[in-house]
Amino acid sequence: MLTAADAGDAAALLAAVPAGRRVALVDPRFVGHVHALRLGLTDPRFPAAAVAGALTAQAEARPALVRALQRTTAAVVAGAPTAAPETGAETGPQTGAEPADGRATGPTGPPAADAAPEDPTLPGRIAAALEAEGTPVHRPALGSLVAAVPADAEQEAVAVAGLTSVDDEAVRLRSAVKAHDGFFTTFCISPYSRYIARWCARRGLTPNQVTTASLVTALIAAGAAATGTRGGYIAAGLLLLVSFVLDCTDGQLARYSLQYSTMGAWLDATFDRAKEYAFYAGLAIGAVRGGDDVWTLALGAMVLQACRHVVDFSFNEANHDAVANTSPTAALSNKLDSVGWTVWARRMIVLPIGERWAMIAVLTALTTPRIVFYALLVGCSLAACYTTAGRLLRSLTRKARRTDRAAQALADLADSGPLAQAVAAVAPGLRGAFTVPAAALLGALVMVGAALFLPYGSWLTVAAAGVYVLLSGLAVARPLKGALDWLVPPVFRAAEYVTILVLAARSDVPHAVPAAFGLVSAVAYHHYDTVYRIRGGTGAPPRWLVRTIGGHEGRTALVAVLAAVLTHASGFTTALTALAVAVALVVLVESIRFWVSSSAPAVHDEGELA
Repeated sequence: MLTAADAGDAAALLAAVPAGRRVALVDPRFVGHVHALRLGLTDPRFPAAAVAGALTAQAEARPALVRALQRTTAAVVAGAPTAAPETGAETGPQTGAEPADGRATGPTGPPAADAAPEDPTLPGRIAAALEAEGTPVHRPALGSLVAAVPADAEQEAVAVAGLTSVDDEAVRLRSAVKAHDGFFTTFCISPYSRYIARWCARRGLTPNQVTTASLVTALIAAGAAATGTRGGYIAAGLLLLVSFVLDCTDGQLARYSLQYSTMGAWLDATFDRAKEYAFYAGLAIGAVRGGDDVWTLALGAMVLQACRHVVDFSFNEANHDAVANTSPTAALSNKLDSVGWTVWARRMIVLPIGERWAMIAVLTALTTPRIVFYALLVGCSLAACYTTAGRLLRSLTRKARRTDRAAQALADLADSGPLAQAVAAVAPGLRGAFTVPAAALLGALVMVGAALFLPYGSWLTVAAAGVYVLLSGLAVARPLKGALDWLVPPVFRAAEYVTILVLAARSDVPHAVPAAFGLVSAVAYHHYDTVYRIRGGTGAPPRWLVRTIGGHEGRTALVAVLAAVLTHASGFTTALTALAVAVALVVLVESIRFWVSSSAPAVHDEGELA
């Protein structure tokens, strides 16, 4: 850490720092908690960030920072003050590259709030200049933490008093826990997992290492379940709980130590699905060893869970930036959230990951795989009915105008391939408030109904697939801005997944359902990957990827054709397996390439405000 005499000296010192490194400006009069500086100066997700009296810039914001400093230096030379008159003359800022461990030295300070654009210190003025130039400056919410630059002895005394009244380590630990989580996670895991996170941080472990440990533990649990023995089931249940504790710990460690990363975002976004699907497969293998084939139930549980998630994703993307987003249903929901017990009841009804994994672990240890899957199907069905009904009511009662960005996100989530896109290119857009979701739903019913009720292997099922392609194209022929157009992606997901499930289950071909399980897992990974890219603000996967794997309608039609051509032949299993491997390879290679690239977002759930 270096000390500059004035703005010109600070500019010279910053210019000597290698271009690829983060730099920080800290007013030497700064008084505040170490964690306040940590939040302001070490979060890797933002190109520039500030708290009162301190400013940081990563490599992409360095040129703008240098320009702002040069303008300030020129103003000083011209006789302009560098601080507001009431604060006194400004002394030179401390400057330098960011400490490797994210800690800051020096005094700590006042019962102040977050950095504000009117911050009169040199770092504050430069932050305002950066924003005026168009460089966004993140200002973290500090809550009870102190960060300020006192102008006189009286303000400094007040600041120090505020500093000593708040334990920033306690705040840091509390902030490591997500602000909104399920009942089981909040009361049964987080009270001690936060201390595990701190233990990991003090020993130099990274969130990615903990995430990987959670995955390995879950895979071992799946292997234990696959033994088909009571001892194996008990071990599987216990290991699954340990895996979930580690799953909570990795996010808490990331928030505790501010170790956000693009790789961490990808691992965190995908490993939960991999762990759950692997455990389902382990249970199914164990059941088969015990003489009970539950592969269809396992695939059904996976399909239901994936469709539940896409309902949530699609609704949120359609409405997160809607204009005039008001609804009596939303108002009622907010009112219920003000009553303590209803908050927890509503969070438990939706069967979040904590409650779901706890249920799976306990039932695995005490009962049979069939009972586990029955419980999952019933619980997830009730949760799906509750959440979908609420979203339908909100959509029908709110007066909102959806944006082009929301419409594009829904189109990306729809995952339309070349066949549907070809139909959409020549078909007129459907008119009417609800015709688009109605067309998608009709196509899904035709496809699933044919797979379910027509003789297996009938070419009429292929004809139904043609109708599905046609209606899918009509559904996306115009921008998805209607009140219920967010239903289109989940309807397409259900149509594709259920069709694959039904045709595999009805084939009577050995191992067809496990092969279908693999295919749906690969496709579901692609759909989750699409969601997290959109959430990170980078858009959907490239169009060539969607075209290569056929889109939802292309894959559905292909499976229908394979069922007709390879009727009652082991070739159907081979074809499903080959399709699963091909989709998985293409999707995984592109996904890994993207998430380890510099353009990938560092996406993580936030903890409570400090």
